[in-house]
Amino acid sequence: MSAETPVCQLLERQAFDYRGWLWVAPPRDAWLEAGQGRLLSADQAVRAAWQARGLSALSPFEEVDEAPAGAVLFWPKSHALGEWWLLWLCAHLPPGTPLQLVGENQGGIKRVLKVLAALGLGCRKVDSARRCGLYATRLDRVGIDPDAAWMSFEAEGLKLVSHPGVFGHGKLDDGTRLLLGELPGALGGPLGEGADEADILDVGCGDGILAAWLARRGARVTATDVNAFAVEATRRTLAANGLIGEALESDVYSALDARRDGARRDGARRFDVIISNPPFHQERAIDYGPAGRLIREAPEHLKPGGQLLLVANIFLPYPDLLTRTFGGFEILADDRRFRVYRAIKDGSRG
Repeated sequence: MSAETPVCQLLERQAFDYRGWLWVAPPRDAWLEAGQGRLLSADQAVRAAWQARGLSALSPFEEVDEAPAGAVLFWPKSHALGEWWLLWLCAHLPPGTPLQLVGENQGGIKRVLKVLAALGLGCRKVDSARRCGLYATRLDRVGIDPDAAWMSFEAEGLKLVSHPGVFGHGKLDDGTRLLLGELPGALGGPLGEGADEADILDVGCGDGILAAWLARRGARVTATDVNAFAVEATRRTLAANGLIGEALESDVYSALDARRDGARRDGARRFDVIISNPPFHQERAIDYGPAGRLIREAPEHLKPGGQLLLVANIFLPYPDLLTRTFGGFEILADDRRFRVYRAIKDGSRG
């Protein structure tokens, strides 16, 4: 099976046996999933695809139980996240383990030369093609704890904990700020009297700002994200503020659909409100898939009369999808960059 992405096409052309190697933070690619090597990824959707084929897939919060023959790090769009992965590999894999680093020129792969030099690791260029580069080094202990990458900052009277690769890392996103400004009015009922009975789902929780804001006002919050770093950041944010909430790794609603009990007719957990600042990028490519699923499947996860609240850049094509799914919607705020949408599930739909 041939590689589909440019970075994997570059790897495929190498006269190299990658069996027993560890693929670190790779894209989805049929060539990778054909059975060579093991996966280490923070992306729950990527891990689930590998596990569905019976392949080994770990998150960065699990220990590598068997030392690999080598590792390939796919350099991410976030340079800070790439540097974190380097530190993690140096700390968790045996010194001397071969490491290859691959990425697109546009994504800054050439920067690894300076990064490796700063860590005292040698480097050589292996190959370049399809506007991508491949470099090689060997891991060693560098004396820097990867946990030092966690940071905290203040916003909306809350202490937020974040990590490289988490949306809005280290700052409050303007779209989220606009959404927060609309919440008191939009959720006046559920967040007033009887707030402890409001079940609210935060999809794409990031650093946990929305989950913490809601939990501080007494809502019962479930927060989900496909990114393991975001889920851990949300857990740390809730703990840092003495708040209670549930944070789950989930590809949109996948973790909620899988949780069944006798009180749920179809196995899907249902909420009074679903709230989200949904992503629309996969690395540098625009990807409406997760946001489309968020909207299309929202009625299955809302109680009768429940509402979906989301904020999005004004150019994103969500109005038609909201209309097809809910029969209509309203715009609560528009600052010419972002819009806050509200759609309500018809109580007659059950």
